[in-house]
Amino acid sequence: MRVPSLAAAFGLLAGVVLGAPAAAQEFDRVGGIAVDVRPLQVYARGPQTELLRAVLTEAMQRSFGDRIVRGAPTLVVRVSGLSLAAYGGAQGGDRSSLGGSGTTDYLDGEAVLVGRGGEILARHPQLSALPASSGGAWYDPASERRRVAALAEHYAQWLRRRLPAQ
Repeated sequence: MRVPSLAAAFGLLAGVVLGAPAAAQEFDRVGGIAVDVRPLQVYARGPQTELLRAVLTEAMQRSFGDRIVRGAPTLVVRVSGLSLAAYGGAQGGDRSSLGGSGTTDYLDGEAVLVGRGGEILARHPQLSALPASSGGAWYDPASERRRVAALAEHYAQWLRRRLPAQ
């Protein structure tokens, strides 16, 4: 009775170890770049989601363009959250807010390195935060577009820093 349970435990352990993403896998070469906004579309359909997909794809290609090598794994950014503060102005030093005035924009996601067979080789979660004022004056109709673009650029550049080539 003891031997089967021990064998099952070893089998489970082997499955966990062998099924885990390769920690040593480097993001130094990628075969291509894709941005997946489907998780975001569950609750945020519309032009902002498509804008984010387009500007984040461009930002990722600028940031990782020198690492693209034919035949290497694909770098997929899965976007799981986009939050734009309702009001982008009046950021100040009000002591009652304890340093946070609630005017921060966020982009949440995960970089996933996907092998040619669809297997996940490595993953790296990341959250980017910028002041809502990064899009300029809050009353400008183009402010939201610039805020989304600024978040995308920030996300791509920090991802590049966090996943250095070896």
